[in-house]
Amino acid sequence: MPIRVVVAKPGLDGHDRGAKVVARALRDAGMEVIYTGLHQTPEQIVATALQEDAQAIGLSVLSGAHMTLFKKVVELLAESDSKDIVVFGGGIIPDADIAPLKEIGVAEVFTPGTPTSTIVEWVTEHVGANA
Repeated sequence: MPIRVVVAKPGLDGHDRGAKVVARALRDAGMEVIYTGLHQTPEQIVATALQEDAQAIGLSVLSGAHMTLFKKVVELLAESDSKDIVVFGGGIIPDADIAPLKEIGVAEVFTPGTPTSTIVEWVTEHVGANA
């Protein structure tokens, strides 16, 4: 059974090229990918993940609101008793914010320039184990 991943662009950021590249790489690796499109609220993203029986949510944030948006997604998953859904993401995220994001429950953060093969390998290893 393939890994199911929701790839989402939370907030007002309108740049989705990176999210689409990652979604394509995951799909090319045999995963089922649900891309939510632009301007999604954390509530919409979590609802999609639950409806689609996703095992992971990949968030792309370039707007600078990553601390707020990632935290809200993690909190909503906890409220939905769905902590088993792995949250990872990337975008323009300062190195200083990566450890605090991991402390709140974000499993991994990928910064600009990360090869898609690295992301695919990480998802395969860390989400596939939960499948």
